[in-house]
Amino acid sequence: MKKLIDEAKMTRTIRRLSHEIVERNIALDDLVLLGIKHNGTPLASMIQKNIMHIEGIKVPMHELDISGYRDDVVIDDYDQLNLDLSEKIVVVIDDVLFTGRTARASMDACIDLGRPKKIQLCILVDRGHRELPIRADFVGKNIPTNINEKIVVNFTDDKGVFIKQLKEK
Repeated sequence: MKKLIDEAKMTRTIRRLSHEIVERNIALDDLVLLGIKHNGTPLASMIQKNIMHIEGIKVPMHELDISGYRDDVVIDDYDQLNLDLSEKIVVVIDDVLFTGRTARASMDACIDLGRPKKIQLCILVDRGHRELPIRADFVGKNIPTNINEKIVVNFTDDKGVFIKQLKEK
């Protein structure tokens, strides 16, 4: 795997995304961060900590399981949040935006939890190849890829963003 973004650059990018979220959302009391389960959750947690550092406000953050809302996999057993998003400004957070299907599923999940005032999408990496007309409100980095490549974001050991060549089908 080839490293595209190192830990220091990733930290700066996440800090910038946090500032952009604060700047665009004046009413932080109505803001809710939803990290898409799995890699969206640690990113949402980092953004929550940054907002706390910037504004001194602990914005609510939750993990959003969208597996029951996917159109490509049928799963009956998923963790649904017990949360009312009515009249909230919701920022859905994920690591990579690819086809747009995960983002679409997250919007469906949000709507089932009430009628948010606004839903925004925050992405660390936009790799292109959209199948749905979805665009992120906050983008860390645009990294165009080939369809036979995969973006891997690591928030643990060797922190950074990597590109991995997939085997031809």
